[in-house]
Amino acid sequence: MIARYKIALISGLFMLLGSSAHAAPVLVVGHKNPDSDSIFAAISLAYLKSQQGTPAVAIAQGQPNPETQFVLDYFGLLAPSLVLKVAGNQVVLVDHNNYAQAPEDIKEAEIVGIVDHHNLGGISTDEPVEVLIKPVGSTNTIIWQLYQRAGVAIPSAIAGGMLSAIFSDTLVFRSPSTTDLDRTAVKSLAAIANVNDIQKYGQQMFLAGEADLITAPIVSLLQRDFKNFDMSGNKVGVAQLTAMSVDLLTDRKDDYLAEMQKQQKEQGYKSLILMLTDIQSEGTELLVVGENQLAIGNALNVSLKNHSAWVAGVMSRKRQIIPVLEKVFDQHDK
Repeated sequence: MIARYKIALISGLFMLLGSSAHAAPVLVVGHKNPDSDSIFAAISLAYLKSQQGTPAVAIAQGQPNPETQFVLDYFGLLAPSLVLKVAGNQVVLVDHNNYAQAPEDIKEAEIVGIVDHHNLGGISTDEPVEVLIKPVGSTNTIIWQLYQRAGVAIPSAIAGGMLSAIFSDTLVFRSPSTTDLDRTAVKSLAAIANVNDIQKYGQQMFLAGEADLITAPIVSLLQRDFKNFDMSGNKVGVAQLTAMSVDLLTDRKDDYLAEMQKQQKEQGYKSLILMLTDIQSEGTELLVVGENQLAIGNALNVSLKNHSAWVAGVMSRKRQIIPVLEKVFDQHDK
């Protein structure tokens, strides 16, 4: 393991950084059920803002998943503090821009910025805010570009977290969401973080993330990378689990389906979808419960059997699944 210094990220007590010594820091927060991109976007952007004279601190709406914790430990970073209430604070949203994934009391806070790589999700504000949304593979790619433009040096530990987030979101450049800018950012960040073999490191990271897929409770696995969406007034949930081999994921398929059917009924989802994504085979075993199963399958050119189908080439929730679901529910409600 590469030795790194610890960078403390404090909320609640609020470490005052930079100028404005009497001002509460801006809170930088990713989405619920945070993944690596969400956690390291908060860390990297909070550090950048602080270096530019705006006190800022990274917070999180959930605990790091195993992959993210591996990265934190590897590069000697501390996880952002768990903070679920942001009312009365200035807030920057990273890696999301919709109410379903933001803190529950976000409407009682002042949103002062959004940095994201997803489609527009319906957030509205009373005052103009800084918004930067780009169609790249990772929010951290956008933040890397902000560092370049600002001329601010990236600490090696933070660079390691950022390159890991880009690797995670692009599935080691296999996802169709990957852009040349993502590749350029990783090359730059790897040099800063002293990661010489990025492919080997990426495999280590993914193997760490899948270590408990056989033993962890099904409920916790479904929530690991789960996102809520409002699609034409319908509550839709989409989860994704990734592994180097789909066999590691599909061994518990019946258990996933049973829990999904339970949650779909109890929590009022119109549809609940789980993507079991195989990185090496570059495809996804798609599990679907609830309404519109036939329409969802048709839209993806597959036939769902027992709520399941293999979808070759589909790896990106953002680019390949969410747009399909939005069209299905939009057409269904007309």
